[in-house]
Amino acid sequence: PPIASLPTATVPAAKSSAGARNQPASLHVVCASRKSRDDDYHATLKALNSKGRFPRKSLGQHYMLNPEINEQLARAANVEEGDVVLEIGPGTGSLTNVLINSGATVLAIEKDPHMVNLVRERFETTDKFKVLQEDFVKCHIRSHISPILESRKALNVSLIRAKVVSNLPFNISTDVIKLLLPMGDIFSEVVLLLQEETAVRLVESSLRTSEYRPINVFVNFYSEPEYNFRVPRTNFFPQPNVDAAVVTFRLKQAPDYPSVASTKSFFSMVHSAFNGKRKMLRRSLQHICPSNEIERALGDAGLPTTSRPEELTLDDFVKLYNMIAKV
Repeated sequence: PPIASLPTATVPAAKSSAGARNQPASLHVVCASRKSRDDDYHATLKALNSKGRFPRKSLGQHYMLNPEINEQLARAANVEEGDVVLEIGPGTGSLTNVLINSGATVLAIEKDPHMVNLVRERFETTDKFKVLQEDFVKCHIRSHISPILESRKALNVSLIRAKVVSNLPFNISTDVIKLLLPMGDIFSEVVLLLQEETAVRLVESSLRTSEYRPINVFVNFYSEPEYNFRVPRTNFFPQPNVDAAVVTFRLKQAPDYPSVASTKSFFSMVHSAFNGKRKMLRRSLQHICPSNEIERALGDAGLPTTSRPEELTLDDFVKLYNMIAKV
């Protein structure tokens, strides 16, 4: 159905969160430039109407109505002239426009064919944009990004790694994080707009809480996460039932990963530990080796033999894994 007749939304600026850590002053809201105003509420509805589209719940589509938020996303990633940026789910191209105006070359991955056509037409006059119609969680993103980086090297451009900046559909955020964070060899940082609850859980979850899970160990293994700022739900169309937040993941490169013999077996151990979250590790890991050997490994790692998974930091899990490997 047509949506141009919808009432004008009240679009507040992003707000800081008490849970934010070391929020840089540069991320405070500033007046958006005039050139970004073509992506405000009315322009977004006009763009959707031009294709006879209505946001699809099945694709998690919530379009950004506040150009200032897009400006802040780009600044969070320090996007500048010559950067290569991957954007997942460009929608009507409002964030894309800011990234290109910042001097970046943008590769966008979009699942919805109608939105692919919309952004392809919108940016047809620039050579700094390419969109692929693919499901990001199924596509081979490395094969798309690596040739771009190699071509830059051939031109003696100093660019080494690309960046990711995206207003993600909330329903694929965890899958996207699991795919991107181990790619520190091709991405320097990943800046994502996530559901606020997810953002806080990934960055702020403390030991000995129900929110501490294997994903926290994963995130800290591969990156240094930082909560940037909160984005109220009223900035989106259609309005979701939750607020959002922007998180920056600064990706580590392989030499900086914790030292484990096999990341696959390490994370297998971590997941096994949390499968029996309320159990002591000497019980939840006894399928790996006998309980008495788990106790000995815990002791050798400097941990209590009664330890439970929610009590261990990333470093603790690494020590335990390496001790078990010696058994």
